[in-house]
Amino acid sequence: MNTNIDTPIFALDIGTRSVVGLILHQRKGCYEVIDIISKEHKDRAMLDGQIHNVLSVSELILEIKSTLEEKHGKLKKVCVAAAGRSLKTKRAKVELNISGKSIVNLEDVLHLELSAVQQAQYKLANDFNDKESFNYYCVGYSVLDYRLDGEKIGSLLDQSGQTATVEVIATFLPKVVVESLIAALQRSQLELEALTLEPIAAINVLIPQSMRRLNVALVDIGAGTSDIAITDEGTVTAYGMVPFAGDEVTEAVSDHFLLDFPDAELVKRQLSERDEITLTDILGFETTYSRDAVIEAIKGTIKELANAITTQILELNGKSPKAVMLVGGGSMTPRLSKYIAQALHLPDNRVAIRGIDAIKTLASTEGIKEGPELVTPIGIAIAAKENPIEYISISVNDRTIRVFDVKKLTVGDGLLAAGVQISKLYGKPGSAMMIYVNDQLVTIPGTHGEPPKIFKNGQQTTLDALLEANDCITIEKGKNGAPAVATVSDIVEDIPAVNIILNGQAVSVPALLLKNGKQTTGSELLQERDELLVQQPKTVKDILTFLQFTNEVVSLTPFFVYVDNRKILLSQGHSLTLNNIEVNLESTIKNGDNLHVNLVDRPFPAVTDLRKELKTPTEQSITVQYNGTPVQLIKPFVEIKRNGKPLEGQTPLINGENLTMTVLNTEPFIFQDLFRFVDVNISPQPDERILVLRNDKDASFSEPIYSGDKLEIRVVSVKTVNN
Repeated sequence: MNTNIDTPIFALDIGTRSVVGLILHQRKGCYEVIDIISKEHKDRAMLDGQIHNVLSVSELILEIKSTLEEKHGKLKKVCVAAAGRSLKTKRAKVELNISGKSIVNLEDVLHLELSAVQQAQYKLANDFNDKESFNYYCVGYSVLDYRLDGEKIGSLLDQSGQTATVEVIATFLPKVVVESLIAALQRSQLELEALTLEPIAAINVLIPQSMRRLNVALVDIGAGTSDIAITDEGTVTAYGMVPFAGDEVTEAVSDHFLLDFPDAELVKRQLSERDEITLTDILGFETTYSRDAVIEAIKGTIKELANAITTQILELNGKSPKAVMLVGGGSMTPRLSKYIAQALHLPDNRVAIRGIDAIKTLASTEGIKEGPELVTPIGIAIAAKENPIEYISISVNDRTIRVFDVKKLTVGDGLLAAGVQISKLYGKPGSAMMIYVNDQLVTIPGTHGEPPKIFKNGQQTTLDALLEANDCITIEKGKNGAPAVATVSDIVEDIPAVNIILNGQAVSVPALLLKNGKQTTGSELLQERDELLVQQPKTVKDILTFLQFTNEVVSLTPFFVYVDNRKILLSQGHSLTLNNIEVNLESTIKNGDNLHVNLVDRPFPAVTDLRKELKTPTEQSITVQYNGTPVQLIKPFVEIKRNGKPLEGQTPLINGENLTMTVLNTEPFIFQDLFRFVDVNISPQPDERILVLRNDKDASFSEPIYSGDKLEIRVVSVKTVNN
């Protein structure tokens, strides 16, 4: 800090309409204004705070410098400010997939915020056709809102969900603004002693560090623009600008009262000084109006100015501040402070116009107009001297970067200035796996990629770590996530079950897990496009199948065959009851049901069972006496065939098979049919012969026989027969 009163502080406020030069002396911690000169530009050498005609601006600076040097001696160094109106603001939104991540930590939130700032930086570069987005210094940003799964939330910290979103509004200072400013000074044979921002200048002299814990908005209303700065939590949190200021009010006066612009400007200034105003319009008519009548005529424009300012304040701050300070010549616009208070829902005494009398470090204001228009020029001199903005050199991945020190710098600011695309340094998420669960496509994500590792001077650090001159930053890309890995139990955590009573015993039947149609277990790994089916038991058959009662299921399955395409159901004698009601295998079952299975121990149906079930006669029979013993002779009336081959009576049948039935010849039984039912073992001796009798009469083996016949076969002596 300069304590020598013989060394003056020379400062310049290079504005859009004029340039103000002033000299201060510093004595015992206070400042005294020695001289002030203001000159207007001869042409449009300045536009939106940026020097467009360096030669013209440097000539005007040289005029002011020369005039002051005649009174105060040689001036070599100067303090200046980059105009707040040259600041650029952009909104940007970034979304991050956080599904599968346990919680969001502070580093994740900072990465997300800085990615959004960088997105705003890219938008700004595209708007101005600038290939290098880092040619804009970020001088501050504010978070507009956080969202979790699309819903607004106060903080993302320690939250979990599917997507996290942050929207920011960021403020940037184009590098070219500073470079053109320095070029104009060099042409004026001046050396840049200190640099500040106009909003910082006004804040430093009106809002000391101890007050910055309060959420306050400072608005510098000039001729062409209104510059805004916000303080909160001990620092300047955001800057902004609206292209709406005093000139619009002057134009409203000009339009309504038919005045040329200079006369309208004079009328506007008289509104804060006189109760009655006399004016002469372009037609030569002189008219006197009351102050209130003039204000009422331009009330709409004043409200527009108030709304433009408050809209930007709300965007920058996200809410109404605790108070608003107004400086600059345009702040004297009648009713403006009242309309701003109404728009922000603040009491009238929370919006105030501040003049240079509010600058506590200013020793004397004698001979100086104490209005708000000189706050910024005087603030530039004091702030640029006490709190100059400096460039610091750092190294980012072995590349030297000069960072514009407009605020408390962090490692994140260094990475932004170096153009490091933070979002691209995150490890890529592992590839996902797609499977079907009960015919529904399910995505199993891979693990999240790791955040990049950041080192400052060889030690691992974080994005919010403070940055100092000559710090060396290196950043390593985060590791990629692993591909998705999952087991059946990861997808089906709780296997449902049906609890019933089976034959008096309580049993629990879990659902069947099938992978690609085959039974599986919870520990089996899944592969891409696997089809997983959770099959709950719904019927009696499901229950018995899941319990591996294979024989019971087979036995209880209805047994039928087709005879000449006619379905014949054959009973096996088994029974199946559910809650004491007879059911079948397809009957529905539920929790708590009482199931009873009764199986009869008997073989599967045979051909004889089929014959009994058929409704048409299948055999014929007669009963005869053979050697005094009754014998029943039976022969088929029909023939049952499988694949054209006749089946014997005890041949087992096959469930569901197709059989054919043929009706046989119905001729009477003959004697020789007897041999199929009785054993005839007769061996006559040489002097004997066989005697065949039917009803005591000789008969032959081919002779027809009928029911009730008396049949005999015996051996007799030849002599006996002859006698």
